Amino acid sequence: MQLDAVLFDLDGTLADTAPDLLGALNKLCVEHGRPTLAMEQVRPHITGGSPKFIELGFGINVEHENYASLRQGFLDYYGAGIANHSTLMPNADALIAHMAGRGIRWGIVTNKAAALTRPLVHALGLLPAAACLVAGDCAARAKPHPDTLLLAAERLALAPNRIAYVGDARTDIIAAHAAGMHAIAVTFGYIAAHDSPHDWGADTVIESLDELISWFPGNGL
Repeated sequence: MQLDAVLFDLDGTLADTAPDLLGALNKLCVEHGRPTLAMEQVRPHITGGSPKFIELGFGINVEHENYASLRQGFLDYYGAGIANHSTLMPNADALIAHMAGRGIRWGIVTNKAAALTRPLVHALGLLPAAACLVAGDCAARAKPHPDTLLLAAERLALAPNRIAYVGDARTDIIAAHAAGMHAIAVTFGYIAAHDSPHDWGADTVIESLDELISWFPGNGL
């Protein structure tokens, strides 16, 4: 296999954003007189995005009349403190340094909106090094559809089959396969206890980001 670039999901793969997401949700809960939530209640559901956060905190779905205003309140709180406590995932800094030293092109494809993605990526120090950054609202459909991954391939000027995509959710693997990319699942991140990345049909499964350092040479990177 000959790969020329690697793309990463953001939340739960390159960055641990759970503390700030939980903080925003709990501020909204306090504002509305609702009980606050603990990290273990929220962390496995972060892939579900704001609809899941509102469901966890308020017990309503997207069809409820109060959903839109609660969601906007959550996003306002999150945007105001988007990088207060978020950090890179373990071994992400070593991997990024390795890719820079080897001249490996890499980028980020996330379902997070661009208005939130760019300031977060900038605060984490990833923006100058990433060859491309594609947010969930940069294409017609976000993951699990392949649109944003295909847009990233276009921006890299590479065929999708020359790119690997790394993510911590089943939807990441579905999107990667739909785009024709090599799908890499991580076993860390925001994964429910009953779920297993080994069951997602990924082409490769890794336990830690630094495993990619030894994986790259055998796959053209």
